[in-house]
Amino acid sequence: MRAEPPAWAPGPAQAAALLEEAADLLVLHRDFAAAVERCEAGCDSLGAGPGPGHESFAEVKCSLCVVGIQALAEMNRWREVLSWVLQYYHVPEHLPPKVLELCILLYSKVREPQVMLEAGSSWLRAQANQRLPELGSLLELYLAEVLLPLGLFEGAEELVRGCAGLDSEQQLALLGTVRESRRRWAQREETRSPAEEQQEPATETLLGVLSQKLLTMLTLLRRALRSMSNHFYLLPYKKMLLATFLLYLVVVRLDPASPTSLPFIYKLVQLFRQAWAAVLSPVHRPPIRD
Repeated sequence: MRAEPPAWAPGPAQAAALLEEAADLLVLHRDFAAAVERCEAGCDSLGAGPGPGHESFAEVKCSLCVVGIQALAEMNRWREVLSWVLQYYHVPEHLPPKVLELCILLYSKVREPQVMLEAGSSWLRAQANQRLPELGSLLELYLAEVLLPLGLFEGAEELVRGCAGLDSEQQLALLGTVRESRRRWAQREETRSPAEEQQEPATETLLGVLSQKLLTMLTLLRRALRSMSNHFYLLPYKKMLLATFLLYLVVVRLDPASPTSLPFIYKLVQLFRQAWAAVLSPVHRPPIRD
């Protein structure tokens, strides 16, 4: 009776078994961390490179990386994806077309296409990749999702002309796409500038209205506190003012994580400090007992 191989025996066969486990964990069990662990174990079991007769080596390794990318994305660890795959392929030029495609799409979706600038350019310029049938589609994807959204039109034209694997018809079509994108970009810039100039006063007006509301609210609160100060010496002024301020922030639904909200928050803080100084000035401050 033949003995079964060890559960973690290296090679494509064990890597294929780990690939199946990782796919099940990803799709059926939604255990993304465990799926990544299986993918890493599978890639490690393949060693440094395929040996003679291991024709399925590259396919299994690519599939493990595809599952790993999806699992990392599900865990919102997309920032790790490029470095994660490069630890198994070492340089961008060696990435399989499918892995490169997934990386481009992922970083484009999260609006970080610049992450793929160097990796994508290195892959598309590599001489060994000029013979691959996926070259044209990957170049088109790289242009559409990375270079053109970033406004890098000169670099896009240079890259298209430098790809020896493209025929003249493909080059002309891609260069036409770059020129059309440049034209639309210029039109957008021309029409956006006046709109932005009109938006800034409108934004200032809105901020002024909201700031005035806050100041009015605190002024009314100050009057109410002054009228009660003779009867309620133990009233926690600072706590009430702070609660009012926080309530106002909730009412206007500010998102402190949003960069666009920062100037508004700074204005509110300044107004709050001014109102605080007015309310708690020595003239109107009632005696507070511990």
